[in-house]
Amino acid sequence: MQAMILAAGMGRRLKELTQDNTKCMVKVNGVTLIERMLHQLEARNLSKIVIVVGYEGQKLIDYIGTLGIKTPIVYVNNPIYDKTNNIYSLGLAKDYLCEEDTLLFESDLIFEDSVIDALLNDPRDTLALVDKYESWMDGTCVKLTADDSIEAFVPGKKFKFDEIKDYYKTVNIYKFSTHFSITHYVPFLEAYMKALGDNEYYEQVLRVITMLDDPEIKAKRLDGQLWYEIDDIQDLDIATSMFTPDIDEKVDLLQNRYGGYWRYPKLIDFCYLVNPYFPPQKLIDEMKANFEKLLTQYPSGMRVNSLLAAKNFNVHQENIVVGNGAAELIKSLMSQLKGKVGIIRPTFEEYPNRYNKEETVIFTPSNADFSYTAEDLMNFFADKEIETLLIVNPDNPTGNYIPKAGLVKLVEWTKENNIRLILDESFVDFADEEDSTLIIQEFIAENRHLYVMKSISKSYGVPGIRLGILASGDTEMISKMKKDVAIWNINSFGEFYMQIAEKYQKDYVKALKLIRAERARMVCELKKLSGIRVFPSQANYVMVELTGGVTAKAVTKKLLVEYNLFVKDLSAKVKNGEFLRLAVRDTEDNDKLIKALCEVL
Repeated sequence: MQAMILAAGMGRRLKELTQDNTKCMVKVNGVTLIERMLHQLEARNLSKIVIVVGYEGQKLIDYIGTLGIKTPIVYVNNPIYDKTNNIYSLGLAKDYLCEEDTLLFESDLIFEDSVIDALLNDPRDTLALVDKYESWMDGTCVKLTADDSIEAFVPGKKFKFDEIKDYYKTVNIYKFSTHFSITHYVPFLEAYMKALGDNEYYEQVLRVITMLDDPEIKAKRLDGQLWYEIDDIQDLDIATSMFTPDIDEKVDLLQNRYGGYWRYPKLIDFCYLVNPYFPPQKLIDEMKANFEKLLTQYPSGMRVNSLLAAKNFNVHQENIVVGNGAAELIKSLMSQLKGKVGIIRPTFEEYPNRYNKEETVIFTPSNADFSYTAEDLMNFFADKEIETLLIVNPDNPTGNYIPKAGLVKLVEWTKENNIRLILDESFVDFADEEDSTLIIQEFIAENRHLYVMKSISKSYGVPGIRLGILASGDTEMISKMKKDVAIWNINSFGEFYMQIAEKYQKDYVKALKLIRAERARMVCELKKLSGIRVFPSQANYVMVELTGGVTAKAVTKKLLVEYNLFVKDLSAKVKNGEFLRLAVRDTEDNDKLIKALCEVL
């Protein structure tokens, strides 16, 4: 068995990273792609490695010469790499294909050892390595039959997004038997090049071969093994976090992305918080049906979007401002404040991070559950001379909840003491107490010192469209904030969502009932685990304390590396203990987490 690597391309999409180097000399975690691949191949005791070079070919050859690879390496030069595509590079090396069985690679890949082993350990002679299509993938796909026959090759120009459930992505790694190369691939390669020229792709030859009665080639489906194709700097950034050997760094890199986890194969996100039961499919279909219009037309400005938000939350237009996520409104609101601000800790850090640390007064519950009531807050802040009190209810990450009656008392107390009250109720809809919102027109009008923030992203499960609102009877502050944010701070998708959301209110109510029931079930199952203490929660997440001597950091790493589960390590936020925050997802995902925790703990 030999290996063949196609490494003649220029890698233009990596820009300055390939200005003086070949694509395969780009480094991931300090190691070039070609060095990593060659060492992986050398460990498989192959007879030789054939490398087709072109762009900066001599530089690549010289570099490989420094790597100490003992497996014989043969170089084939493509002198017209800038005028041809990879079919020409493979055509130059076709005689080697006919000498012995071959593992064929493109040089811009990074993968686990198990990816190669999947091919080598499969007794079938000729295989195309494929993986179930995911949204981050690009390039040629295939459709398969039940027996792994390749039913069709689907190049990018024939890709149909309504068929993606049936697609597998070619990994650009193949196993060709000598017989297949002699009788099938090389003859068809020569004929294809003669007919259509050198500026084609070698996979197009396979597409023709699969139309034969006996194509010989089958698909080999991957099952969770990691691989990535590096075409641009974002691919490089993702590959860096996926393949770093430093597990601490892997966790840090993932945490610092703050989203975009659809690009990580099979990762289940228990860190970021959404509603797993909303929006319903019909709402999604309605947005899809209007996608082209929303993509190609400007959204309305702040005035119209305020009207839409006012309609959805039954308040007056002058009492509400819409943000590009609650984060935009938090930044704007905190910039308007002066004087001392009372804050409860642990809490959602976006608020204190936007204010002068020296001007904050911190209340930390003294009990083991980090729980507090409205009375606790009134007693603590009574003599602190604060000008603003900030409350997240239910709080994040503890899930502590002050019932509506307690909040009303707090509103009255802050009004009597001339204290501005900022209430973030992004998670309040998940509470068992229904109708617990304070976004009520008459109430905010009577209490101009009250500012109620709500993240639509979290409550309604639509974080991708970035929506949040702030409601208050202080129309002067609302007006200032509308001028502070950009006139087009909301995109057309967010605007359209607000336009249609009211029609799906009954679905939202059903979704809340489902998540409350699933939270209760999840808490019950978590309590059965040894080495864990579960905190009461009225949000769409649960905080737990690890009591068995294992650290939160260690559990987070183990869940990520061994189970592909991403949880929130609270080490930086909650001191004097080991704590995790676990998002409530649907039953299937939650059971995966509970099973993994049982094994880890």
